[in-house]
Amino acid sequence: MKITARYFPGLLLASFITFGTVAGTSAQEIVLPDRPGIAPVLEQVTPAVVNIAVTGSTAAQQNPLMNDPFFERFFDIPDQPQRRPTRGAGSGVIIDADNGYILTNHHVVNNAEQIEVTLSDKRTVTATLIGSDAGTDIALLQIEADNLFEVPLSDSESLRVGDYVAAIGNPFGIGQTVTTGIVSALGRQTGINADGYEDFIQTDASINPGNSGGALVDFQGKLVGINSAIIAPSGGNVGIGFAVPVNMAMSVVDQLLEFGEIRRGLLGVRITDLTPDVVEALDLSVTEGAVVSSVEPGSPAESAGILAGDIIVAVDDEIIDGASDLRNTIGLTRAGSEVAIGLIRDNKRIDYDVRIGNAPDMASNSNQAKSASVLEGVQLEEIPSSHEAYGRVKGVLVASVAQGSRAARSGLAAGDIITAVNRVPVTSRGELAAALEANPGTVALSAVRGNQQLFLIIR
Repeated sequence: MKITARYFPGLLLASFITFGTVAGTSAQEIVLPDRPGIAPVLEQVTPAVVNIAVTGSTAAQQNPLMNDPFFERFFDIPDQPQRRPTRGAGSGVIIDADNGYILTNHHVVNNAEQIEVTLSDKRTVTATLIGSDAGTDIALLQIEADNLFEVPLSDSESLRVGDYVAAIGNPFGIGQTVTTGIVSALGRQTGINADGYEDFIQTDASINPGNSGGALVDFQGKLVGINSAIIAPSGGNVGIGFAVPVNMAMSVVDQLLEFGEIRRGLLGVRITDLTPDVVEALDLSVTEGAVVSSVEPGSPAESAGILAGDIIVAVDDEIIDGASDLRNTIGLTRAGSEVAIGLIRDNKRIDYDVRIGNAPDMASNSNQAKSASVLEGVQLEEIPSSHEAYGRVKGVLVASVAQGSRAARSGLAAGDIITAVNRVPVTSRGELAAALEANPGTVALSAVRGNQQLFLIIR
């Protein structure tokens, strides 16, 4: 019997079957086509995806009573806080073989004391952290090694929902693994990083813990994204994974290489989405954009002439479809650069040239307590002179508290004024950040809410 087969996508057809013997062939010979798949593409890509092992340390949690002057005499308190070792694993992608540059996630290497990279040929080398950006969850590493492979970059703006993609990484630390799927959605805002810049590619390619920092490639073998996060109620893959678009990642890389840090842009406006009811109420001719609700005094927006009520519809001729899109676009624009802002005012198009300002550093200024996991999701401000407590209460004002955060569960609320950490007074954001840095783990906050004194334990 001889079976000759031809392959069509999704269908294998036997063109004819002959029983008996055929001259020069065995009776049971089967002639099959080459195996279908993307193996040739992966053979070029997978050598550029690496495994990352991170070691570090963190302060060991201690009983909060040890920081209370009344109880501290009953404890033998060491001069230096005790620390415990930590280990982590993730993935990375070589984007420049000549210089040894590797892209990965910020959360993979955050607080790392040593970073080891294992290449596809089993070599292990120590990596140097060039820079990292919590806002986009992107970090850049560098290694010194020969015979490296790199992944060519795609244009993530050209991606479409339904495009085939493959996720490559090191799930659960078991070794390099490839999964495939499609682009499920684009421009996703998840809220995973409350103060971050999110424009995720969503995919149903299986992404699990350890895939973070790995490659999301198209079927041409080009990098379209850096795997970053999953939604996993059960702790494993449920078909909803997210990747940072490569265009966003490379805008971060450019600044890290040039400045060693991110100089994030600031326009100086408060914005909301342009919704259908607003379009109807104002009888607008546009349906997409960001509505300016207020303009900060002295900001680049005010200097350029932007007014509350304007609807920003474009930046450098790129369409703005909503508030998040504008925030991402401006936030990833280098401070000091000039952009063209297109807006609608009284149903007329107006264009302004605006020199972008320098936004406060998320990691060290105003809105986020530095290195303060207990206050993750809490936005902090100095007490403004217009506040009723100004001059009367010394402390730090809580501007907002993310729902479901540790602080919210412990009772901290917007409008509270934090006056002390573990009974040590704090009068500024800097003092609060330093106090939290010195007291990692569970802390006791003294706060004022109106005329009420609060004492909150945040674990």
